[in-house]
Amino acid sequence: MPSETKVPSQVPSTLEAWVKVLDSVRLPVPKESHDRVLSAINDSRRSLRDIAELMQGSPALVLSVMREANHSANASQAEPAESLEVALNRLGLARCAQLLARLPAVPSSDLPPTLNQFVQISQHASQQASGLFASRLARLWQEIHWGSLLFLSPLWPLALAYPALLDTWELRVIHRGEDAAQVEQELFGVRIMALCRAVAEHWRLPEWVTQGYRLLLEEREHLAQVISISREQDPLEQQHRLDQEPGLRRWFNQPANTVLLANNLALAAQVGWDNPHLLRWQLLTALYLQTSLDDVQNQVHQQAAASARRHARADLFHPAEALLWPWQQRRLHPDMLPPPPPSAEDLATWRTLCTELLAQTNRFTNAVHLATQARDALTACGFTRVMLLSFDRVNECLRVQQIAGVPKETLAQTLPVADNRLLERLTSQAAQLRLTPENHRQYAPLMPAALRPLLRSEHLLMRSLAVNGQVAMLVLADQSARPLSDVSVQAFAKTVQCIERALATFSHRNA
Repeated sequence: MPSETKVPSQVPSTLEAWVKVLDSVRLPVPKESHDRVLSAINDSRRSLRDIAELMQGSPALVLSVMREANHSANASQAEPAESLEVALNRLGLARCAQLLARLPAVPSSDLPPTLNQFVQISQHASQQASGLFASRLARLWQEIHWGSLLFLSPLWPLALAYPALLDTWELRVIHRGEDAAQVEQELFGVRIMALCRAVAEHWRLPEWVTQGYRLLLEEREHLAQVISISREQDPLEQQHRLDQEPGLRRWFNQPANTVLLANNLALAAQVGWDNPHLLRWQLLTALYLQTSLDDVQNQVHQQAAASARRHARADLFHPAEALLWPWQQRRLHPDMLPPPPPSAEDLATWRTLCTELLAQTNRFTNAVHLATQARDALTACGFTRVMLLSFDRVNECLRVQQIAGVPKETLAQTLPVADNRLLERLTSQAAQLRLTPENHRQYAPLMPAALRPLLRSEHLLMRSLAVNGQVAMLVLADQSARPLSDVSVQAFAKTVQCIERALATFSHRNA
């Protein structure tokens, strides 16, 4: 049995390419679940219901079985299987065993964390759907259960193949509040919701899944109307407004909407229990259930705790944890926390490099050699992205001399100083600018267009260094867009002083 699955390296940029790539990704299955299911399939005493219950321990296995069943020759003209038991009946145990043999079986501890996180969100959504809606719509519990579990499944292969893209999306859209359309176009080339719908349709997932994406993409006006009604504090006024729009009432009361409500509740809870996005979906849920917001919030918290008891893992965040935190505290993305300070070994290296920069007898053979030592000193004190640019006063431009943590092609770049107020200011005399979340809106638009995608950061140090009163070099450094560590900021100030001394010594030697 294979223990690994191959994932593509190149990032697609069109909807068709994305569907093709994600369809080719084989999702790994926890080995424990894989072995239990295979043993049950080979046991003639076990019923399909027994096997289906065992499979629920691995949502990735459930998805693989339903995809296989819905793409089988006999099912090509049939309606998509709405439940796992229907899929197993359609597929047959022999083909199910063959499918298991093709799937990577991996110990739970070795499963990729980003994939695990998204699967856990889907399990949380399924718990929310079951607790909030299944008892009220008992005859439709299977559609509610499987639809809510598989709604986000198009993101599972994306989380396996391109975890860094989803991590960057979360940081920029959820935590930094950047425009989702712009970020998604830049990272994926397409909108995420459109991608999810295309994959869901290609896999022939249950109709309630594709209907949810259709609502988000094509029926946003109806959704906006219902959101407006849900914000009305008087329940009688809410009902009055719905009575005036019977078509809207029928549209909103569709049972399939339970899948969308549950998944948005689970997704929004990942950020924090007091965020506006979660409140919006709680209000919609209260309107759907015709109950109060307090009642819905109480139920949602209970279901989150129930989900944590069943699905929480020590290495993953579950929103139920945040119920124990102060109410307004939110989970921060790791990249929004300062990195740990440099280690003692790194600081020892940094001191050695700075001592060499300060040496009276300059040992540098050329300016590039000096810039290389300066870059190494900056990385040793904790900076992960560094650019050093020399100032060509004759041609009024900055030329990249050394880099760390940015693409190698950057070394070929030349930045004209003219017509850029920020560069003109930094090259007119020695100066320093520290970008922070508070001044980012003011200064980020002044950054040269060529630098913005390379050092997209709200925490950036820019320092120009002068020799005999004339700027010779510009230094840019950050810690991969994370808040700057105090130790590293202090070390930066000392390092640039050493670099400036080295530049002066070097220029005197050449003179």
